[in-house]
Amino acid sequence: MKAWVSDFMDNDDEFLVDQLKQHVLSKRGIQVGTDEILVTVGTQNSLYLLASLLGGKGTRLGMEDPGYPDARNIFAHHGAEVVPLGMDDQGVIPGSQMDTCNYVYLTPSHQVPTNVTMSMERRQTLLSQASKKDFIIIEDDYESETNLQAQPHPALKSLDQSGRVIYVGSLSKSLSRGLRIGFLVADAELIEQARMLRRLMYRHPPMNNQITAALFISMGYYDSYLRKLRKSYGEKWQVMSEALERYLPGSIINHTSGGCSFWLQLPDGIDLDSLVSSCATEGIIIEPGDVHFLSSKSPGNFIRLGFSAIAPEAITPGIQILSQVISTQAYPLDCPSRLLVAV
Repeated sequence: MKAWVSDFMDNDDEFLVDQLKQHVLSKRGIQVGTDEILVTVGTQNSLYLLASLLGGKGTRLGMEDPGYPDARNIFAHHGAEVVPLGMDDQGVIPGSQMDTCNYVYLTPSHQVPTNVTMSMERRQTLLSQASKKDFIIIEDDYESETNLQAQPHPALKSLDQSGRVIYVGSLSKSLSRGLRIGFLVADAELIEQARMLRRLMYRHPPMNNQITAALFISMGYYDSYLRKLRKSYGEKWQVMSEALERYLPGSIINHTSGGCSFWLQLPDGIDLDSLVSSCATEGIIIEPGDVHFLSSKSPGNFIRLGFSAIAPEAITPGIQILSQVISTQAYPLDCPSRLLVAV
């Protein structure tokens, strides 16, 4: 109780930092000192701290397009110019558009929103370009814990030999969204500045949350929980993959293994607002994809479907209903379509 109610000023719980080093970061191949870790209240908080310290007018941030909207909004809020970076089936495409960037924000484990896992060749190319062209990579290790591959790729931070990768992680997706435990990993000098800024904002994340998370990890419950989580997500991923191939054939973009969602391309001419409303009426919740694109003229036929909170037996019927709604909107009833045939 004394530890829970005490004010630690700008310090973190040493036990949690040690557990993060030993049982979380080490699994991503990351070996760092205690002074290179800062506990935050989640990934968005980590990004806000970084944008406050590194962003501002005249700063150029390269970002995957499509990409994570809140990362874009956070840096733009601080005055940074956001530069769109194209994607392919190996991840973000290296090129001259990065050369004038100060920072490049990436989600290499499971790209937001396409779910692409960046190839090892692409990771090495990006690290080499960062060194040659003098820019810093901000690695958001999004959903790395839910990778269903037998041998997941190591984090970019673990491959970095020149101190050019800032690593952002979180326990929100894997353990608990409400716990609000994230962590920022960078050179000690940057962590010191982030710690000073954090103190002005909220001193430190709630100590009871930190200690609870540390105990949970230290007792082996976190590793056990992750094994169960991967098994559950793997089963749901397989069911949804098969349902999409049957009822929405050809819609899956970047059919990778892992993550908690699917990125889909629908027929041209779909009215996303109408589709979202119609699906909600049928009990199907979908995420419009246009918010993830940087351009104001973003394509209007992409959606993202999650499955983590859905019972396996509800997935296939839901995809069938989604297919019927899409077919009704995309094609007149007197016009044959492959979707109607599939249903």
